[in-house]
Amino acid sequence: MDLKTQELIKQGKMLPLMEEFYTIQGEGAHTGTAAYFIRIGGCDVGCHWCDVKESWNASLHPPTETDLIVQHAKKYAETVVVTGGEPLMWDLDYITKELQAQQIKTHIETSGAYSFSGIWDWFCLSPKKTKLPLQRAYEEADELKMIIHNKHDFKFAEAEAAKVNENCLLFLQPEWSKREEMIPLIIDYVMQHPRWKISLQTHKYLNIP
Repeated sequence: MDLKTQELIKQGKMLPLMEEFYTIQGEGAHTGTAAYFIRIGGCDVGCHWCDVKESWNASLHPPTETDLIVQHAKKYAETVVVTGGEPLMWDLDYITKELQAQQIKTHIETSGAYSFSGIWDWFCLSPKKTKLPLQRAYEEADELKMIIHNKHDFKFAEAEAAKVNENCLLFLQPEWSKREEMIPLIIDYVMQHPRWKISLQTHKYLNIP
């Protein structure tokens, strides 16, 4: 990679774009709403159940001009969701500033394990045991989305919920491959702990991206 490209990436004016697409948000607080997804390559958090492992190696995804990504988003959506991979591995100040200049709402889905950047209308934090969020992520979180893969994850969810701000919405979401086993447990848990809500990956049930 040449020095000019490296510098543009450092400035956030280029990003290792894996894919971008217009679809329906399938999870969490904004389930069922239209949004343009920008998936950025690169992640070392290492969730064994990740369903986009092809995003992990940033070098597989070509550096793309951020202005071009913004132009594409403008054609389709009033809301953009920046996801990954782990999007906070990259400086997101520039892309969010440019999106908001186009009156596009900016949402992020992140593990919170990297330094905060960007200007966000909605900050969805999904902590992972392998690499915990930094303090700023807990402070900024509008939504805490905890993935439930086994019974022990309920304790982890409560530990993480104790760290977020008091206005943060709390969601429990079954890991897809364990959904038949975990959904009944989550239902019981939410009924006993009603500050939590259930999140499902509805886009997979609907067979959309």
